[in-house]
Amino acid sequence: MKQLESDKITALYCRLSRDDELSGESNSIKNQKLILSKYAEDNKFQNIKFFVDDGYSGTTFTRPAFMEMMDLAEQNKISTIIVKDHSRLGRNRLVVGQLLEEDFVRLRY
Repeated sequence: MKQLESDKITALYCRLSRDDELSGESNSIKNQKLILSKYAEDNKFQNIKFFVDDGYSGTTFTRPAFMEMMDLAEQNKISTIIVKDHSRLGRNRLVVGQLLEEDFVRLRY
């Protein structure tokens, strides 16, 4: 049975490593959630779900919530992934670039 587009998840991804905490309140999980939920609401995204990796470095991509989100994307259960900025996906610009230019494009079907 094919999943309806309206049933798919809008993934709101947040990440904060211990190093990022030194950057102050603007990068906190709480603030990221507020920014992402406001953006999703303002742009009428439906069926939102937060994926949060608190305390995980952006240098690794084996973070629990990130891996869960990507697994759901591979299963075609996610319509959109929204992040505060690309650094929340990860700190390795080459890997993030591959995600944006190859993996996410492939997952759009």
